[in-house]
Amino acid sequence: MGDNSSILDRVYSMEGGPDACRDIYADWAGQYDQDTVGFGYVGPALVAETLAKVADTSTRILDAGCGTGLAGAELAKQGFTRIDGIDVSPEMLEEARGKGVYGELAEADMTRRFPLEDDAYDGAVCVGVFTNGHVGPDAIREIARVVKPGGMIVATVHENVWDKEGYAGELKKMEADGVLKVHETPVAPYHLKEGYECRLCVLEAR
Repeated sequence: MGDNSSILDRVYSMEGGPDACRDIYADWAGQYDQDTVGFGYVGPALVAETLAKVADTSTRILDAGCGTGLAGAELAKQGFTRIDGIDVSPEMLEEARGKGVYGELAEADMTRRFPLEDDAYDGAVCVGVFTNGHVGPDAIREIARVVKPGGMIVATVHENVWDKEGYAGELKKMEADGVLKVHETPVAPYHLKEGYECRLCVLEAR
């Protein structure tokens, strides 16, 4: 897809929702892991390390928007063994399947209701999904729906949408609605080389 900066520019300026995501990631899937190493992409490792501090590694975890499986691989390093993933891109899912760390992988549009039962998982992670042109804060409600009450959710929200799309207010609304409890949302590193940061959201399903 070209140099790292041009890839990020294309991704972060994307409009068009799920169809645009499918197009970009169909092109990028085979090179994604190598390119993100070039970004100094620490989001997957940070999320996996955080979940390991607040959840038992024997529990069943959903990797929502799993992409090529970078977060799943990091979860496996932390000792998690029951990991499933969903993603909008078939090509990215094929790359994830090659990691050998997932039980089930399914194609899913995260702007819609997930094809999963209520309370199906003990916890969840979501990395690199809440960013410009990808998925909005409503998907957090869906993640909470499929996680059992008391289960922990760790997600990144890119700095470029945290204020613009009102994530702080949306999380407060979800808390007031009894959907989840917000434990913390600190600023955290995300792409070291490009200097991007994220909010690391540690949430508890209700």
